Amino acid sequence: MNYDLSIIKGIVFDVDGVLSPSTIPLGENGMPMRMVNIKDGYALQLAAKSGLRLAIITGGRSDAVQKRFEALGITDIYQGAAHKLPILQEWMEKEGLLPQEVIYMGDDIPDLKCMRHVGLPCAPHDAAAEARETALYISRFDGGYGAVRDVVEQVLKAHGHWMAPGKAFGW
Repeated sequence: MNYDLSIIKGIVFDVDGVLSPSTIPLGENGMPMRMVNIKDGYALQLAAKSGLRLAIITGGRSDAVQKRFEALGITDIYQGAAHKLPILQEWMEKEGLLPQEVIYMGDDIPDLKCMRHVGLPCAPHDAAAEARETALYISRFDGGYGAVRDVVEQVLKAHGHWMAPGKAFGW
């Protein structure tokens, strides 16, 4: 990744196609049932414990998403976001973050404005063409299959928090 990751203070993720695969089974009630990646989860909880500011901005709504990511230490979870950029801007202002200090990882057209607003836009390997063209870094992993771990791990390594005693070896 050709970016100074040591200046990154915040990372924002979309859910469908980033934190979960693009193909999602439907429940009996017609609502999507999301899968998550355990290795992504490990990296996210370590990032939260290490002081990185994390947020999720998604157009979907799911109690399961809320519970899963709160359990990993992510407190800023914005669901039902028809327009994501105003939420991202408000979150950055609340956290005192400059665009160059933020990563946004998205995979499709609703994420493009957010991706263009941050210093390091990222995308999973299987992102839509428009997201891949906007991204400065494209993970070699698909969404829901390690793309989040890839980005978070690189940031934590740049900050000296990956494999750090006292934090890395537990949940």
